[in-house]
Amino acid sequence: MRLRSLTRIAPGAIALVLLTGFVARSAIHESAVADVELAPQATLRVPEIGQPEHRRVRVYVHHRVVLAVPAALTDPGLGLRAPPVAVPVELRMPSLGVAAVVLGVGVTPKNVMDAPMGSPNDPVWQQAFWYRGSAIPGARSTALIAGHIDDPLGRPGVFGHIDGLRPGDPIVVHDIRTGLDVRFKVTHSTTFALDATTDAAVLTEIYGVGPVAGTVPQASADGLSHLTLITCAGTFRNGTHDHRLAVFATRVG
Repeated sequence: MRLRSLTRIAPGAIALVLLTGFVARSAIHESAVADVELAPQATLRVPEIGQPEHRRVRVYVHHRVVLAVPAALTDPGLGLRAPPVAVPVELRMPSLGVAAVVLGVGVTPKNVMDAPMGSPNDPVWQQAFWYRGSAIPGARSTALIAGHIDDPLGRPGVFGHIDGLRPGDPIVVHDIRTGLDVRFKVTHSTTFALDATTDAAVLTEIYGVGPVAGTVPQASADGLSHLTLITCAGTFRNGTHDHRLAVFATRVG
């Protein structure tokens, strides 16, 4: 397999961040914090957590401006062990010319975030993956969306050029059901060594508070809505890449 530099990645790259055995489910809505009894690396016990009606839009106040939050993106009974499902949002990165279909993904049997793959012409290479254990994009917590850097033939994947995102660039999560645009602005990007993604502090920076501690997503300390985009980077070694590139954004509208 041909090796590539930090900005050119080997074919078939997948966007994975180790969860180190921590599993949670159900995304946070507005400022609500759901409680779940779950110890690290333990069997998941899921309480009954109320979900809004399918098309209801939640709101919260951001600097005295009322911001809507998309309703539940998946069936409330869908666990993290379930396979990927389509979710009714589209990820848009105008500065890169990207408008991507989004799948809701959980975790593999190895407790690693799922990143579906397929044949070279499978549309999955151009689809983004919202982690169902993270917050709904727009809620006052952290939503995580991953994507492939390229396909098996080395053609750019949906996140093939996110290293070109710069502070201030817009990212939009568009709710197909209601037409709601949840708007984010890039704040910064960070490249992490793969070994660092087993560190709880790094995982919390990427996933936000909650999933790393073995619970559902928690409200952010700063009261803002955060979005993390993540993909592979670095050199292909031992079946994966030795770095992860994360782009961080904060909601602005």
